[in-house]
Amino acid sequence: MQKRTIKYGKLVRDRIPEIIEASGETARVRVLDEWEVIPALTAKLAEEAEELRQAGPDDLLGELADIHEVLAALTETLGFSEEEVQEAAHHKRAERGGFSRRLWLDEVTSNE
Repeated sequence: MQKRTIKYGKLVRDRIPEIIEASGETARVRVLDEWEVIPALTAKLAEEAEELRQAGPDDLLGELADIHEVLAALTETLGFSEEEVQEAAHHKRAERGGFSRRLWLDEVTSNE
């Protein structure tokens, strides 16, 4: 039997190596240094956002859950509480609005 190796180079959920090993495969992992975590989480957020963009109707909730989990990890890593993030979101919504009106900005013309 020939071995095959797939390289990932990405942040994964904590139990993924255990799940891989349980399937009979071998996972090689390392713990990120502190300076590596924020770039890895932001890359993971972009990955999960793209997965949400491409998801079918049956997968939307799971993809939103993945994004929520990455945001929770980023919140903790950056030293904020969930309450602080919610308060900041409320403040921004009060100043600039939310997204409920579904406004798409096509262009802006200056009067110069």
